[in-house]
Amino acid sequence: MIIRTLSTLECTKLLAANRFARLACAKDGQPYIVPFYYAHADNHLYAFSMLGKKVNWMRSNPLVSVQVDEIVTGRRWKSVVVNGRYEELPDRIGHKAQRDHAWALLSKHADWWEPGALKPGTPPVEDDLPHVFFRIFITEVSGREALES
Repeated sequence: MIIRTLSTLECTKLLAANRFARLACAKDGQPYIVPFYYAHADNHLYAFSMLGKKVNWMRSNPLVSVQVDEIVTGRRWKSVVVNGRYEELPDRIGHKAQRDHAWALLSKHADWWEPGALKPGTPPVEDDLPHVFFRIFITEVSGREALES
């Protein structure tokens, strides 16, 4: 097997071509990792979630990592790791365009809301709704690829 480093462009293409990843966050020195669905655009990963541990931890420590894999066989794969910053997109003045952008990107996919548990009927307009739209600003990206020799 040959392992090679992916270029930034190759990493970006892999992020754009996929929707499923693992999101790692940390609080008080304890790491926490969960699967999540995302949409990639303009150096961000956009996502949707219900309130819970993941959102609470990212609110307290916005530095996160994301891993995306493409596995062809056990010996042929690509993996990209993103380091970034959690940015919540609340339904408030100053965030509406970004929130609507997230909604538009995510809703291009069938059943995009299922990982978040409850489907919003329309773009949420009330602050007390349990839906949280957020994005990860990509500060660093790296990747590797395994090829059969």
